[in-house]
Amino acid sequence: MMAALDALFSRAFLILVLALLLIVINKSEARFVVEKSSVSILDPLDLRSKHDAAIGNFGVPDYGGSMVGSVVYPQQGANGCSAFDGDKPFKSKTTRPTILLLDRGGCYFALKVWNAQQAGAAAVLVADTVDEPLITMDSPEESKDADGYLEKIEIPSALVDHSLGQKLKGALKEAKDVVVKIDWSESMPHPDERVEYELWTNSNDECGVRCDEQMNFIKDFKGNAQILEKGGYTLFRPHYITWYCPEAFLLSSQCKSQCINHGRYCAPDPEEDFGMGYQGKDVVLENLRQLCVHKVANETNRPWVWWDFVTDFHIRCSMKQKKYTKDCAEEVVRSLNLPSEKIKACMGDPEADVENQVLKSEQDLQIGHGSRGDVTILPTLVINDVQYRGKLERTAVLKAVCAGFKETTDPPICLNGDIETNECLENNGGCWKDSHSNITACKDTFRGRVCQCPVANGVQYKGDGYTSCEAFGPGRCMINNGGCWSETRDGQKFSACPESDLTGCRCPPGFIGDGHKCEDIDECKEGNVCQCEGCSCKDTWGGYECKCKGDKLYIKEHDTCIERHTSKFGWFLTLVVLAIALGAGVAGYVFYKYRLRSYMDSEIMAIMSQYMPLDNQQNQVVHHEAEPLQPRSSV
Repeated sequence: MMAALDALFSRAFLILVLALLLIVINKSEARFVVEKSSVSILDPLDLRSKHDAAIGNFGVPDYGGSMVGSVVYPQQGANGCSAFDGDKPFKSKTTRPTILLLDRGGCYFALKVWNAQQAGAAAVLVADTVDEPLITMDSPEESKDADGYLEKIEIPSALVDHSLGQKLKGALKEAKDVVVKIDWSESMPHPDERVEYELWTNSNDECGVRCDEQMNFIKDFKGNAQILEKGGYTLFRPHYITWYCPEAFLLSSQCKSQCINHGRYCAPDPEEDFGMGYQGKDVVLENLRQLCVHKVANETNRPWVWWDFVTDFHIRCSMKQKKYTKDCAEEVVRSLNLPSEKIKACMGDPEADVENQVLKSEQDLQIGHGSRGDVTILPTLVINDVQYRGKLERTAVLKAVCAGFKETTDPPICLNGDIETNECLENNGGCWKDSHSNITACKDTFRGRVCQCPVANGVQYKGDGYTSCEAFGPGRCMINNGGCWSETRDGQKFSACPESDLTGCRCPPGFIGDGHKCEDIDECKEGNVCQCEGCSCKDTWGGYECKCKGDKLYIKEHDTCIERHTSKFGWFLTLVVLAIALGAGVAGYVFYKYRLRSYMDSEIMAIMSQYMPLDNQQNQVVHHEAEPLQPRSSV
């Protein structure tokens, strides 16, 4: 009963703090971003006008550009919640693309746009069904249905108000040609020659589709971001959302497990279960560390290292793999040659009953200002103080960033995406490197450097790519002896790298150890060898030697001594016995072959006689039907 009450209380507490998150973020009501005068009616002339619209938070808006198209309103399925009949029924038959007008309601906004894209539409306008302020068309929460199409949406979309929808429908009902222009050219302001943008993200990788989306984006966009920042074209800042715990709950176990600095900064429990797994305060501390990584890297004129740290952290210290720990994070800090002590000083004491200036600043920045709305969802990208709309994908975001530059001032990367970074030149990119052969796990790609164990000289290396890579498979013993023990003395070499074993190290016979270190065994001291009468034992490196008394010869396989010389009569007798044995063997073999042949001949004759006429029956003719032969009766 108590367990059930605890679970109920935990669930209620989680709902309460989630609600408080919205209160903290929204000191006033949350504001949605609306693009002013972004939709214009060009035809018919009597309807010429400009209208506001809210760009969808998915798909690919044409930032910096515009689209002129003919409006079509479907006769059936006007809400777009089901696939349209026919093979791309709205694909334009002229040079002017189709902008499909759909009604709000019935299903996800994204599903409407996906069905329109499948039907050949180039863009979508969703008309509100009532007169009310416009909201942002957001992507659906995690669901198996949305996973199938959300990332495949490539066309832009926007929500328009009820009155504009009615105007467009009325003109179409009168069979008029309705032409609309959707304009994104001024959606992204460009006040100067540098674009400033920020990403609101999270270090937790166990929140489903949202977490996967932002982690994939950071990995894919890293190369572009670092080139832009190193060239001085952009200024980037990462941000993280937190909330506070109500004073009445400060001493509760739930608050203590989710918050630091006495309830001032909190994050949700990753598993939404206070009794298992990671705690919310683990997420807050890692968020704080990543903020401090950016702050300290910025102070050393290397702000772009944040992208390396976050990418490496999610590869090496994944929460899904139960590696989301302080020790793992600090190892990533060291591998990137960042000053650990400065980062620790920036983070401060999480147990102290004081404000943390870094996190306090983040809470203040969550409130919208100017043209930017409040940050209420993750991930959120803000470019030149305008909230980015569209899917979080490398090419789409790069185009939006480039739209933030004034004409003729955009950097080369905006014109040529095929640019490689050169991060491996500095500190080997924080990746593994073999000091003997200079083989490295650092590889330059368009997305930035990756730490991946290589294939060198036909040998595959395996490992995490950051701290270790070991030769694997055939030929591995030729590379640094496969990482195994090896030693040579007096021209004699022993190795713990067996060619037959593709992975491990094993000490050779005569040695003992783990394969990375082997020591000689003193077989004589163990007393298991040279036990024959009159034998003496001498230990050697990697083996032993046994010696018999007198002139006797030692036979190792039988651990025995035999006379080295034999009399002439003994030799003669031995030869006679061998000759007799050999003769008997030959005679037996000949007799065996003769009997076997005779037996086989008689058997073959007996079988053949049942199916073929004998010599005295050659003149007889036998007629029969086409059926299987049967053996003759013996009577």
